[in-house]
Amino acid sequence: MSQSRREELAAEFRKFLPTENVVDQPTSLAAYECDGLSAYRETPLLVLLPETIEQVQQVMRICHQQRLPVVSRGAGTSLSGGALPHPEGVVLSLAKMKRILKVDTLSRLAVVEPGVRNLAISEAVKSLGLYYAPDPSSQIACSIGGNVAENAGGVHCLKYGLTLHNILALKLVGVDGEIFEVDQRSLHNDGYDLLPLLVGSEGMLAIVVEVTVKLLPIPRCARVVMGVFDSVEMAGDSVAAIIAEGIIPAGIEMMDNPAIRAAEDFVHAGYPIDAEAILICELDGTEEEVVAQIELVEGVLKRGGAVETRLARDEAERLLFWSGRKAAFPAVGRISPDYYCIDGTIPRKALSTVLTGIRELSAEYGLPVANVFHAGDGNLHPLILYDSNNEGELERTEELGSKILQLCIQCGGTITGEHGVGVEKLGEMCIQFGEAERNQFHAIRECFDPLRLLNPGKAIPTLARCAEFNSMHVHHGKVPHPEIERF
Repeated sequence: MSQSRREELAAEFRKFLPTENVVDQPTSLAAYECDGLSAYRETPLLVLLPETIEQVQQVMRICHQQRLPVVSRGAGTSLSGGALPHPEGVVLSLAKMKRILKVDTLSRLAVVEPGVRNLAISEAVKSLGLYYAPDPSSQIACSIGGNVAENAGGVHCLKYGLTLHNILALKLVGVDGEIFEVDQRSLHNDGYDLLPLLVGSEGMLAIVVEVTVKLLPIPRCARVVMGVFDSVEMAGDSVAAIIAEGIIPAGIEMMDNPAIRAAEDFVHAGYPIDAEAILICELDGTEEEVVAQIELVEGVLKRGGAVETRLARDEAERLLFWSGRKAAFPAVGRISPDYYCIDGTIPRKALSTVLTGIRELSAEYGLPVANVFHAGDGNLHPLILYDSNNEGELERTEELGSKILQLCIQCGGTITGEHGVGVEKLGEMCIQFGEAERNQFHAIRECFDPLRLLNPGKAIPTLARCAEFNSMHVHHGKVPHPEIERF
């Protein structure tokens, strides 16, 4: 699109947005060309930063009239290319809408704008003895609107659920600028339950402008026990064994040796660097419950082959144990020029099988893999280490990532647990879902957005894309680069 067209549209948006909230200079636009999946980049036509719901509505009315694609964006921490801009459209950044509008201690809820950071909610209500449970590793930076878009999880999602299970209501702006609301607080709602459809819809159905979140009481007691293993398979099998014992921990996380070494070097969490794997298991509740469950968990870990168990001595050490896990991604970034983070989910019973398969694939492709898992709910985050400066290495890395996701499907799992599909997993959608299912996905999308202006080219592959993927990837071992739908 021409520079004159960019200037014309910028002037139109500046009629109701502050001048600095309309980004149109190439050097400034570059800051928005990708999200956390930096392998894919596009420069948007414009970036708009509204501060009110009314401004979001006006933006959407103009974009609808002008047939401009719109990519909504939070903090940009997405790892699937979900916020990759459209070259002929606008990025609608909600980063300036970051107010906590209401806290209701009686009903245990908070009403927040989409740009509020995940961790900021818990910080705001800590003095009231409350907190917001979903805690992605990026919680210090990621925004609640982005969490809704991707249905983010976190280390405590095993017991307390994903974003979906902690959202009570949403206020949204549709593609035509109209407001609609979805509220789950009544026990006797009529009509279709739209909340599960909208949470995790990756910005393709509507723009989230207000979120009502559930708040929980801070547990009276929380303790962490670490199991140390000399076999990743034994560690994986122990996860299922703990759940089979009837214990639902607040979280169970697993790290293999490369991840352990990277995190220990970065955070100094006291991890045993010679271990092949560790399990970090948190138990919370009353003091009596926690003490009893720790005894049971330690017994399961030892029977499962743990060479050692370590109980956090106090709250400071509990947080230290978690700090290593939550810093695993940046820690791995210190030991490799680049890394590619995969997000698949499998049944717990398949953990050891998939871990073995990942090791074999890593050797086949000659690319190291560091593994960190939300092991309790089977959500895998293998980190493939590579160097994009080496010709063909990114493509080989993507191919390895695809093979790992296909392994997840073969074991009865799915291609994403919390990062979403974005542009990253369009091909794998063709394997997991048949043409009939994909057609239903497209039909639902068109009910909300007949012109496909909202986040086009993401999450739901076309028939042509699937034909391309099947011919190039399955038969020839190549991964087609995602192409953005053009208007």
